[in-house]
Amino acid sequence: MIPTNEQSSKHAIAVAATARSHYEQALDALLTHRGDAAAMIERALADDPADVSAHCLRAATIVCGDAYAARGKLAASVAAIEAACPDPSDRARRHAAAAQAWLAGDAPLALERYGTIVLDQPRDIVALAAAHALDFRLGRRAMLRHRVEQALAAWDSTMPHYASVLAMHAFGLEETGQYGRAEATARAALAHDPRLPGAIHVLAHVLEMQGRFGEGLALLAATETAWIEGTGFSVHLAWHRALFHLDADDADAALAVYDARIAPADDLPALADASALLWRLTLRDVPTGDRWQRLADRWAARTLAGARPFYPMHAVMAFAATGRAGAAARVRAALPEAAAPEDTLARAFCDGLLAFARGDYAASIERLAQVRDIADRCGGSAAQCDVVHLTLTEAALRAHHTRLARALVAERKARKPDSWLNQWFAQRVSTLVAAAA
Repeated sequence: MIPTNEQSSKHAIAVAATARSHYEQALDALLTHRGDAAAMIERALADDPADVSAHCLRAATIVCGDAYAARGKLAASVAAIEAACPDPSDRARRHAAAAQAWLAGDAPLALERYGTIVLDQPRDIVALAAAHALDFRLGRRAMLRHRVEQALAAWDSTMPHYASVLAMHAFGLEETGQYGRAEATARAALAHDPRLPGAIHVLAHVLEMQGRFGEGLALLAATETAWIEGTGFSVHLAWHRALFHLDADDADAALAVYDARIAPADDLPALADASALLWRLTLRDVPTGDRWQRLADRWAARTLAGARPFYPMHAVMAFAATGRAGAAARVRAALPEAAAPEDTLARAFCDGLLAFARGDYAASIERLAQVRDIADRCGGSAAQCDVVHLTLTEAALRAHHTRLARALVAERKARKPDSWLNQWFAQRVSTLVAAAA
């Protein structure tokens, strides 16, 4: 039977409705970190391969996820947008231009272009999410907060995705040290969406940065069903749980979290969390069994070409801890030349790690001291970038650099006086001072 015009029209409407539903699901997954946004957007494009908004969302999802392995899909979406929208001033074309800059390896230009879209259209949530992600990865801490503040004036609580915008704002507040405002804003986001992993993540950061480890463990236990499975924070919030255990002087509990939740995951963020936790345990001389060897094997199997320096830095942790000097040297050699602060930091941190691992604490201090003031450019959060200060502090203690160790430990104690680790550092400084006297 040949379908009638009416039947064809109904079919087209049904297909469009299905594609729009998949688009909305993908957008919600991108903003809330619940579910697989990339898979959902592929379903939307399968329904309607010509959907320009879906191509813009796919491009932003790849940029937000730093998914360099999906560059082919990004290039296809850029080409589809350009073919459908010949006017360069069209907003979709501007999305394509921003994504094309990221595709060409120019993340700062991609950020500038997405940011300009947000200035013109502050309710363009896709551009805002991409700019927010790039602000974070490029270490633009002030803009991590200011960009969302600038857009918030165009938003209100009746609008879809308002809770996700609040969570972005809360994270920017936390990363710039506005802990009270960050906590209040994250709790406001949870009032709109009580199971929002991004807002729970901000609260975990606030509690971590303030040394409130008991409250941190209670928070993650109370909200566990909202983040433990199937979210973009499932592994990372487990990492925060392990850090709270370390601040409570419970290394066994931290290792149990590592074995149950962090070690089984295999994407780059999870591998970075694994390295970061094991390195913190190594700084304390906590036995880790064969965990470093297994983790180093997994890093060795990964291709890091195109990855931002944050990941090679964490790969070098594993290679330094296992004495794989050749593998570490290859990763370090592939790092970008020191054209930007984050490039300088990456190379110096790798050198400092390798020196620390071979017991050359003086050399480790020399390299890490050069970049400690730009540690926040490592492409991670303040909590993640703290590994630079931690390693420098431990190297100063082991090298018996009394004045430097005393100064670094004073910094740490001022920020987190109740942390067991900082108390342990302080006891060791007192021993050094007494020995010197």
